[in-house]
Amino acid sequence: MPAGHALVGRRAPLAIQVKDCVLKYPIGAHARGSLKSAVMGLFGHRERTPTAQYVDALRGINLQIQQGERVALIGHNGSGKSTLLRAMAGVYPLASGDIHVSGRIGTLLELGVGFEDEATGRENIYYRGMAMGYSRKLLAKHEREIVEFCGLGDFIDLPVRTYSAGMYVRLAFAISTQFSPEVLLVDEVFGAGDAVFAERAVQRMMRIVNDAGIFVLATHDVNLVSRVCSRAVWLSSGHILADGPVETVIPEFTARMSGR
Repeated sequence: MPAGHALVGRRAPLAIQVKDCVLKYPIGAHARGSLKSAVMGLFGHRERTPTAQYVDALRGINLQIQQGERVALIGHNGSGKSTLLRAMAGVYPLASGDIHVSGRIGTLLELGVGFEDEATGRENIYYRGMAMGYSRKLLAKHEREIVEFCGLGDFIDLPVRTYSAGMYVRLAFAISTQFSPEVLLVDEVFGAGDAVFAERAVQRMMRIVNDAGIFVLATHDVNLVSRVCSRAVWLSSGHILADGPVETVIPEFTARMSGR
């Protein structure tokens, strides 16, 4: 578990608490040295190790999300919305601050994570599911439901390397949401799926929230935000510009993006 991130026991009310969150990305030459210095080192040359440089991806973020909330993280590319989502999931370590998440987390962040390209979609139900912490016995019990929900037909028994991006989305989403996680974190993925599946996915997300969960979505799709979420957090350059009801924040965001 990365420093600065904690999963609180299920006894606590479902919540996400982000306090003074700072996250830095390394840029340029890393402290390990450049490729040039590594090659020259083979010939006995030694260059001074460059000082690592960082850019602040998140700058003192404070945020609280409570049980039953459907929250959208919005902003232009590089605003920090996907970075914040991954920090909540414990994927990215913090430079300082804390993130506490209570409840069982389900994520849909990277389409290929937990997939074996040469294995079939059916086999990958087990690979990805076990990577998420579910037992083979539980996955076997739910295999048919996962196969039916993703709707891949005979493709379920073909290697996933033959899948389109949309097929990846459908299989990954079906596995990630089969067991109704208490906290569902989703990054921009539905653009790769077809309209019929997207509708089914929205209905499943709503069911998870209606089961007293938390849903956090990082996206550019303001129409999806208006339909699914009740709260929007607008990020820019690692800061929160606005945080409030969707009907208030989204018009301000779209006006700014259109230059009005």
